[in-house]
Amino acid sequence: MISNKTVTGIILVAGNSTRFGRNRNKNFELINGKTILSYSINAFDKNLYIDSIIVVIKQDDRQIIEKIINEEEINKKIDIVIGGSSRQESVYNAIKVAASDIVIIHDAARPAIKQEYINKCIKEMIEFKGVTIGVKSKDTIKITDDNGIIINTTKRSNTWIVQTPQCFNRKILLDLHEKYKEMEVTDDCMILEKGGYKVKIIEGDYTNIKVTTYDDINIIKEFLNII
Repeated sequence: MISNKTVTGIILVAGNSTRFGRNRNKNFELINGKTILSYSINAFDKNLYIDSIIVVIKQDDRQIIEKIINEEEINKKIDIVIGGSSRQESVYNAIKVAASDIVIIHDAARPAIKQEYINKCIKEMIEFKGVTIGVKSKDTIKITDDNGIIINTTKRSNTWIVQTPQCFNRKILLDLHEKYKEMEVTDDCMILEKGGYKVKIIEGDYTNIKVTTYDDINIIKEFLNII
């Protein structure tokens, strides 16, 4: 039973926000008077299954992130971990520190995450070692070679856009990170797939977008007003 398992929420804030185009960390942008980071922290803090939280940051951002955390009324234990030079290293640094049975990893820049999807993700861990939220692609996806020549077309009903949160058995994920440390990954599901584990994908919704460019701010503002 999931109620017998401990869960650590890992919130990733250590990216460079290169595409945001404002020469600052997008997670510090204010939406309705709150930072993007605050929305993600609050979502994890009020979740009934999550026992503790780790926020993964860049060292240069420590002071401002500590200020954001201190200004929030956080009920759960929250720790700060310094990330690495890649998303993979940042996750690894966090899961080494976590002591829980399950970790649930989330991009801080997805502030409109709903409790129902956090819950579904964690509950599926009864049966699976890895679970992710995603949405079905609205468009036809083409696979090309390195020269831009189409070599395959995916079946749209089976093609997904992966989001976060993503849940994992912490020990398995840690072992696979150490085994495949030279592997370049963009999400942790790839590591479990490489290790031969089945990963479950749960259908979420399109409001759970990731703030990538400054234009996304107005879009996410509307979504946050309805959740």
